[in-house]
Amino acid sequence: MAVYVLVHGAWHGGWCWRKVANLLRSSGDEVYTPTLTGLGDRHHLLNRGVNLDTHILDVVNLLDYEDLEDAILVGHSYAGMVITGVADRAPSRLKHLVYLDAFLPDDGQSISDLHPGFVAKLRQIANERGEGWLVPFPEEVVNPRGGPLYGISDANVLRWLKERLKPHPLACFEQKVHISNPEAFRLTKSYIWCFVRQGVRAENWGFFREARKARELGWRMYEVESDHDVMMTAPEELSSLLSKMR
Repeated sequence: MAVYVLVHGAWHGGWCWRKVANLLRSSGDEVYTPTLTGLGDRHHLLNRGVNLDTHILDVVNLLDYEDLEDAILVGHSYAGMVITGVADRAPSRLKHLVYLDAFLPDDGQSISDLHPGFVAKLRQIANERGEGWLVPFPEEVVNPRGGPLYGISDANVLRWLKERLKPHPLACFEQKVHISNPEAFRLTKSYIWCFVRQGVRAENWGFFREARKARELGWRMYEVESDHDVMMTAPEELSSLLSKMR
């Protein structure tokens, strides 16, 4: 039996892992799908003080209070920043980091450092619609070419998704993550690249650069023919892939 901690990306919540979690549990695995503070079922806790450190602490506390060991920590998208910080603070509780179509920072980097143009657009939206600190789900930025959002063509699933996407604090995109614990560098690391965007192969956009960096670092590499929200568009393939990381 393996222990998985699945951490969602920006605007999402633990709810997005439902199908993948059920598939892993049906194989006897232990699965946790925390919702980060201020999002999903915890959106009532949203306040101006929520930032990347808050979300890192969310996951560190889960590991500690559930007394987890040898956990496979999976971070989707924005949560690449989160799991990087968690690995620095609680490496003894982990055995494997999995970056799922996720940001891949070095010490002292923020998402703004990695993708300044992207965060500049989020900052503009926060100033226009979020009182300067909050970013409502920016579909025009996330899905600039139009078409089905995240490749989800089923109208019912798409409606279900949009009803659950909550505003995300801008500070999470601007705060730098720090890595100083040498034990964090010794953990096994994998990268899963979802290489489809709006039905075409996402060369040189999306998370292509992060996937290339992971490959250059010699990490275990996997590719999934899916759009970004792979936990909803290809849950069977994703759960099967994660099972190989036990």
